[in-house]
Amino acid sequence: MTEKVDIQMTPMIDCVFQLLIFFMLTLKIIEPEGDFSINMPMVISDHRLLEIKCFPDVTVRLVANVDGTLGQVRLGQQNLGNDEAAFNRLNSRILQIIGRPGNPLTKDMEVELNSDYGLNWSYTMQAISACTGRLDPKSKRIVRYIEKIKFAPPRPPG
Repeated sequence: MTEKVDIQMTPMIDCVFQLLIFFMLTLKIIEPEGDFSINMPMVISDHRLLEIKCFPDVTVRLVANVDGTLGQVRLGQQNLGNDEAAFNRLNSRILQIIGRPGNPLTKDMEVELNSDYGLNWSYTMQAISACTGRLDPKSKRIVRYIEKIKFAPPRPPG
C-alpha cells in the first residue's frame, strides 16, 4: 500500500515572493551614459598641418643573378645599382622620402621587400638594415627610419 505524500506549496510560494520583493527593492537603476562613439574633428595648428603628408608606399625590389648574387636594387622604378653603395643609396632615398628620422607620421608606414627566389640572404639583410635606419657616427646610436618591413613572396630569378 502506497501512501500519497502531499507537498505543501504555500511556504515555497511565500519564499519565492519574498526573494522577488527583496531583489526588486535592492535593484539600483542606473541610467546608461551617452554613446560617445562619434568622430570629432581634429584640431591641428597651422604649422602642424603643413607637416602632415601622405607617404607613398615604398617597394624595394632585389633582383638576383643566376648565381644568387645581387643583380639590381630598385626602389619603386628607380634603379640604385648592384654594388655595395647601392644600399647606402637606398638608405639615403628612404630618408628623403620620410623627411627626417623619428618622424612620428611614419609609424604606420611599411616597406615591402620583394626579393628573387635565388638571392643570397645577406643582400636581403642589407636591404632590411638600409630601410630601417642607420648608425649615427657621432653618438654611435641607431637612428630609426621605418619599423615595419613586409615581405612579398619570392619570385623566380630574372
